[in-house]
Amino acid sequence: MTALMLLRAVPAAALGLALVVALPAAIAQNDTNSPGATSGGIPGLEQNRPSGPGSEPPRGNVVAPSSAPASNPSSNTDAAAQQPSGNLPAPKQIPLVPAHSTWNTFHGQLNAQKYSPLTQITADNVKSLVKVWEYHTGDMSDGSGDRPTSVWSATPIFANDTLYIGTPFYRVIALDPGTGKVKWTFDSKSTLKALTQPALKNRGVAYWQSPNPVAGQPCQKIVYLGTMDAQLFAMDADTGKLCSGFANNGVLNVDQWNDVNNKYPLSLLQPPTVAGNHVIMGWAGKDWAYAEAPPGTVFSVDPQTGQRQWSFAALPPEIAPRTGTANVWTGMSVDEGLGLIYLPVSSPSPNYWGGNRTEKIPLATSTTALNLETGEVVWSRQWVHHDIWDYDINSAPTLMDITVNGQQIPALMQATKMGFLFVVDRRTGKDVWPIEERKVPGGDGSIEGEVYAPTQPFPTRPAPLLDQSKKPPIWWVADALGLGQCSRLWKGLDYAGMYSPPTHKDSGVLAYPDSAGGVQWGGVAFDPRGETAIVNFSHVVQSIKLYPRKEYEKLAGGSGNEQGFYPQEGAPYGMSLDNALNWLGMPCWAPPFGEIAAIDMSTGDIKWRRPIGASQKWGFYMPESMGSVTIGGPAVTAGGVIFIGASMDAKVRAYALADGKELWSDIVQAPAVANPAVYEYKGREYVAFIAGGNTILKDQVGDQVAVYALPK
Repeated sequence: MTALMLLRAVPAAALGLALVVALPAAIAQNDTNSPGATSGGIPGLEQNRPSGPGSEPPRGNVVAPSSAPASNPSSNTDAAAQQPSGNLPAPKQIPLVPAHSTWNTFHGQLNAQKYSPLTQITADNVKSLVKVWEYHTGDMSDGSGDRPTSVWSATPIFANDTLYIGTPFYRVIALDPGTGKVKWTFDSKSTLKALTQPALKNRGVAYWQSPNPVAGQPCQKIVYLGTMDAQLFAMDADTGKLCSGFANNGVLNVDQWNDVNNKYPLSLLQPPTVAGNHVIMGWAGKDWAYAEAPPGTVFSVDPQTGQRQWSFAALPPEIAPRTGTANVWTGMSVDEGLGLIYLPVSSPSPNYWGGNRTEKIPLATSTTALNLETGEVVWSRQWVHHDIWDYDINSAPTLMDITVNGQQIPALMQATKMGFLFVVDRRTGKDVWPIEERKVPGGDGSIEGEVYAPTQPFPTRPAPLLDQSKKPPIWWVADALGLGQCSRLWKGLDYAGMYSPPTHKDSGVLAYPDSAGGVQWGGVAFDPRGETAIVNFSHVVQSIKLYPRKEYEKLAGGSGNEQGFYPQEGAPYGMSLDNALNWLGMPCWAPPFGEIAAIDMSTGDIKWRRPIGASQKWGFYMPESMGSVTIGGPAVTAGGVIFIGASMDAKVRAYALADGKELWSDIVQAPAVANPAVYEYKGREYVAFIAGGNTILKDQVGDQVAVYALPK
């Protein structure tokens, strides 16, 4: 639910598969949190009815959250759990898909489609792609010295005829997009300490430009960089000099608003979302450490002054002091025509016990649509009720216009860790295809103070990307080489489906998908011409066990790479989270470990799916039929090509949009755990990857910007 937002996947050795030469190639209590989602009472629309043709209404799908209206920008106290207004702002004539090639935000465009209309590179000629330039920032750390390990997941931003990148040492570098020559650099001189994360992290920068620039005045175009210690820097996009009129001489201290449960700084690791006259920031915190944590307030500030315009928080004010978060640590998406910004909201704290937050919190673990100008809630859909699995919504919803049974629908697809793809009308939050409330397992009575949601939302289309209904099959190779260890582990772990609650009994509960699995923050790409969605996703199995406080204090060991022991300080239970591996470090679950798929959004049917990438360790590559756990998402072009890095083997690849065939690949310095960027400069189409690595995949970090094009 925080900026430990990457896959809690198997460590490097696990997918390295220690004995590589031996592996064949073929190889319900009542819940006081309502089971429904939140829908604003939209005038003229019948509530609780899906918008898709021939749809059945979901059960228990309307909740009116109690609490305050939108915040007053002059107030010292942030608003929380706002009441949906249901009223759309007046629409504007702004197309969802930009008329020209655009890659000036984290997801390419504000709609989060990660789509380029460029056609110079096609499925026929992409095999000829060559690296035309590369740049090394020097900003990386393997953790062996005084600095923490670096994790670099920045999408390059193309704007102002410049390629802008942010680094994990909190510097900004402006590069010539055709040659890689440095135009300017900026160093925030931020502290390089692991304040909230186990690593130095950065996902890049954001860009704004005035619609009416004043000639000769600086900061008519601005680049923004956030830091782990909650500082937002604003610099002139042409020169890299700080904008003196922004906040305190170019630096906004966002932590000044951290006034409830101030346990750690509001880390700005995800670049802000810039739309219209707004710079909108979520933040990241410290996973699984505290029961009481800062409430997850989202802030909108003026692009040129840094003055706060509005704020939003999902937690009701009477609940916030004894829980926390429900923050937005990942990207957001915007429909400027509708005047709505869409927030993927995470789960409250602590993540694996909810006895301190049994009341209704219908805006948590949700997609919530706000009025871009005021911050007021227009509608919200909750995707996990009373979340005790850390299933926070971790990627910007992808906005798309689709045709279903001849009816044109302005839609939104929300990908999730659970492997569900929820599709709703982005004006109202109503179902496109039915989303059903289905019964889920209750608790076993071993957890003090806990309550359990009797039902959870299940989409009927598209089908789940993972089969969460039963324990995943055991990988017989790992079981055999582990002398039956995997079989014994599977037998000792409780599992009655994906929503099996955490327990103290026996060996704990099997988590599949765990909070690492399914779709991660890279999100879904969309080809608007063929109405096709593209998504990569991982198969990861872990075990979760809760320990009463005294027992936890006796047993607790270390943690790292988002596995091990975590205190949940202030809750009656600490916890452990462990990868399901044999003694050799091999995953106990059967491959593939990662896949990529294309979905026909006129029907919700999967067009094709295939393993993605290869697991790799010690120089050995596993068969690509096994796939790889992935971090980072895809980009898609009108040339019929999907570009993606993301895999453990430190390769960047191109796949055919039509059938998923791999068309091209190249090896880069480290796993390219960032979304690629596709842009045009002086008539030439380029594809840029940042190869920064993430030690969750393997112990390989990098500082490389690798840029590809067709030969001249």
